[in-house]
Amino acid sequence: MVISVGVVALVIAALIRSTMNLAQYRVEVCMDYNGRSSCRTAAGSTEEFALRSATGNACALIASGVTDSMGCERAAPRSVTWLKRP
Repeated sequence: MVISVGVVALVIAALIRSTMNLAQYRVEVCMDYNGRSSCRTAAGSTEEFALRSATGNACALIASGVTDSMGCERAAPRSVTWLKRP
């Protein structure tokens, strides 16, 4: 029984470690849209994915509806700060 618990704990630890290593890029993006502002942080396995995720997260809080969301995501960010790069 104790050995089984130890094996399960090792497998869970290995999964958490491998998942954390996938996020090689971490970025904070600040967006301004229609008089509102939002900054959000995201991580991803590529620069593009991390940047797109942070932009989408920031826009989700300041844009309403599909048209606004698309317009916000196409706008230039006010700032982009890379927090982690390999």
